[in-house]
Amino acid sequence: MGTDTLRTPAADEAAGRRREQRGWYFYDWACSVYSTSVLTVFLGPYLTSVAESAADAEGFVHPLGIPVRAGSFFAYSVSLSVIVAVLVMPLVGAAADRTGRKKPLLGAAAYLGAAATACMFLLDGDRYLLGGVLLIVANAAQSVAMMLYNSYLPQIAPPEERDAVSSRGWAFGYAAGALVLVVNLVLYLAHDSFGLSESMAVRICLASAGLWWGAFALIPLRRLRDRRSPARESAVTGWRQLAATIRDMRRHPLTLSFLLAYLVYNDGIQTVITQASVYGSKELGLEQSTLIGAVLLVQVLAVFGALGLGRLARRYGAKRTVLGSLIAWTVILAAGYFLPAGAPVWFFVLAAGIGLVLGGSQALSRSLFSHLVPPGKEAEYFSAYELSDRGMSWLGPLLFGLTYQLTGSYRDAIISLVAFFALGFVLLARVPVRRAVAEAGNPVPERI
Repeated sequence: MGTDTLRTPAADEAAGRRREQRGWYFYDWACSVYSTSVLTVFLGPYLTSVAESAADAEGFVHPLGIPVRAGSFFAYSVSLSVIVAVLVMPLVGAAADRTGRKKPLLGAAAYLGAAATACMFLLDGDRYLLGGVLLIVANAAQSVAMMLYNSYLPQIAPPEERDAVSSRGWAFGYAAGALVLVVNLVLYLAHDSFGLSESMAVRICLASAGLWWGAFALIPLRRLRDRRSPARESAVTGWRQLAATIRDMRRHPLTLSFLLAYLVYNDGIQTVITQASVYGSKELGLEQSTLIGAVLLVQVLAVFGALGLGRLARRYGAKRTVLGSLIAWTVILAAGYFLPAGAPVWFFVLAAGIGLVLGGSQALSRSLFSHLVPPGKEAEYFSAYELSDRGMSWLGPLLFGLTYQLTGSYRDAIISLVAFFALGFVLLARVPVRRAVAEAGNPVPERI
């Protein structure tokens, strides 16, 4: 008797689910290189230097006739990219749930972002405006794609598996970021040996992230399956669906309370991710190689941090573990304010602390929210989650940019981010998560 005859429908279903989960992990593997090499390491300092080369005698550039200090241009571009994503994500999320065809929309967003990132190779001279446009397109496309990607989690993992599956996805992403960053570091440090200028090496690193993103996105697009949703009225437009989603979310006030808490503390996380290299290079006077090494350390430790906090969540619950990570974030950011300039050792110590809490706090927040989504409304609700993830994350970079514009000091800006973590802790602590899961119509896990 062959082994195939012994397979049960339940075993086939479990095997199919594991195959989808493995494919799902690879989207984090594909797109996290953009977050690491482009947004966190290279683009901030490089685009700032391009803007500085185009600045007038007083240090200002004038996009659309608006005077902007060159050192603030990158932060403002990040903020604008988030506003664009805010306008697009609810429309795409509603369309995905209405049609049940998330995969084509995921592919379109992923390849738009990958193409814009690959085109960053063209950033030379004083083309700061081109850099701003490509950043806005790539960042907004990544936000839309991540919203669709996250919305698969409730469909490919039962409640008892979600913390582990979400944590593995983040671990895959950080592992890819570390791997590519090693290659970037070799190219950057040895650019003379390769006959390249420093600027050309950076542009190659930027473009390679787009090529990596596009190549590995093929794996999830082959393995993930679309689930047909119940037919909805085709005349409902994206914005009308958004209004309906907001009205529906008002019926789940505890889900909204979680989103508010996540909105606040994640704003701090996203600002640290996007502005850390600028802070290190401009305020602390650290070399680009030091910044790359620090981010590489973050990536490596974030793999273990995501898996380690996932284990803690199984023992203590996701909510308690996230609250603990927010305390750690508060301590780390407060210490960051006092970092001495020109002291890479202390910057590496701070990077190690960030790495240990970064992946876990994000992965567990994602899995925690997946329990609060009413069945059949995954893409709609994850568009709201992504709005909280990206949509209000323009406040941190905007505050960072404004503080520098007014004071000329990045050190003053970094201390303000502590408020995001402290307030987020208070708001999350007040959410009765078990009752929120039950009110969303989902089974309540034994530990959450």
